[in-house]
Amino acid sequence: MSEQWTSKIGFILASAGAAIGLGALWRFPYLTGTNGGGAFFLLFILFTVFIGLPLLIAEFVIGRGAKREAVSAYPKLVNSKAWSWIGRFGVVGCFLLMTFYAVVGGWILLYALLSFGNFVLVDGRDYEQLFISITASPWASILGLVLFVFLNVVVLSFGIKNGIERANKYLMPLLFLFLLIIIFRGLSLEGAMEGVRFFLQPDFSKITAPGLLEALGQSFFSLAVGFSCMVTYSSYLGEKQSLPGSAAYVAAMNVFVSLLAGLAIFPIVFAYGIEPASGPGLLFIALPAIFAQMPFGALFLSLFLLLFFFATITSSLSLLEIIISAFTQNKGWNRRNVAMGSGVVVIVAAIPSALSAGLLSGFAWQEKTVFDLTDLLVSNVMLPVGCLLIALFVGYKIKRDLLFHQFQLAAGPVGRIAPFWLFLMRTLVPATILLVFIAQFFL
Repeated sequence: MSEQWTSKIGFILASAGAAIGLGALWRFPYLTGTNGGGAFFLLFILFTVFIGLPLLIAEFVIGRGAKREAVSAYPKLVNSKAWSWIGRFGVVGCFLLMTFYAVVGGWILLYALLSFGNFVLVDGRDYEQLFISITASPWASILGLVLFVFLNVVVLSFGIKNGIERANKYLMPLLFLFLLIIIFRGLSLEGAMEGVRFFLQPDFSKITAPGLLEALGQSFFSLAVGFSCMVTYSSYLGEKQSLPGSAAYVAAMNVFVSLLAGLAIFPIVFAYGIEPASGPGLLFIALPAIFAQMPFGALFLSLFLLLFFFATITSSLSLLEIIISAFTQNKGWNRRNVAMGSGVVVIVAAIPSALSAGLLSGFAWQEKTVFDLTDLLVSNVMLPVGCLLIALFVGYKIKRDLLFHQFQLAAGPVGRIAPFWLFLMRTLVPATILLVFIAQFFL
């Protein structure tokens, strides 16, 4: 393999960037708001620790053990080409995920560009109506989509060392700093503590079977597991890196950023009387409301949105990388040509989702647009299925010695828990995924 991560921190930050992005900062707040607050957050943490983290380690083990991208990693480990379909399932899943993910990335980019011209923060502006007008505009939505995918292609054309790793080292810490600024300002608002209570005080009466599936799906979505993205990322990893340690850092950072996102959004939501169940537009409505009350608010909003855009693009990079690497590693195709071709196909396929709030708003099934249905298919169906397949593959198909060798490399005392991890992969992880998935049809 020609490319490798140049440092441990580079791999961890890139993996965290792939995991955090829209999962923690955009999707988590609005799902938490829709599903009752604190109980959803607690379930999300439990699913992340006991289900998502073992699966993240599993994808790391598969990737580094095979030293191959997703499609060829599985058959190499069991010496059977038949198992390549798990990787192919992941490629399809990443592609579908990218078709609505890129639309949201385009929204963020447009907001960032508009905020530099003081267009967003205007006295008396209805921020909910602003979000509706931007997302309903076909020209704005498609322009944002094209720009977002184009920037992904540019970064991925430079590869791992010069593209993904370098960017993560410098910009991720700045994002954390801005989140802390928003939290401190939001907590100073009148009525903010009601939002804190909503977010941190569990009320299990508000949890439904579909809500359980949403919490489980969010743990998979935010950790970027289920579609073998992390198999591809860890295939570039050397043997001096502890896989369980790296996975624990990624999971901890993901939960921490989700906590920060909740503390940043919900105090503002309740202080300004915004409906917490506002859906995908929640973040875009709440952020301008708080920055409008800060000195140099327009400048800070622009900078935050750029950092938010960066967090978004680090996630989308992992989605496109699994597609690109399937051609560049196995068939020797030129990386830049494959990146450009993949970008064009994603743009064309994402147009229906981009137009869902405007021209295609009338095309809906049970009040769900193409955008909503794609999100539902990917997050609540394909991700759990992908995670179940990976759990069964690791738990029952790969040789125990290979698993333990990869798990214990550079792991130190943590390596001793390898049997417990394998036990989870064989029992708790697949059983929980099946129970939660089936429960939505009967409860």
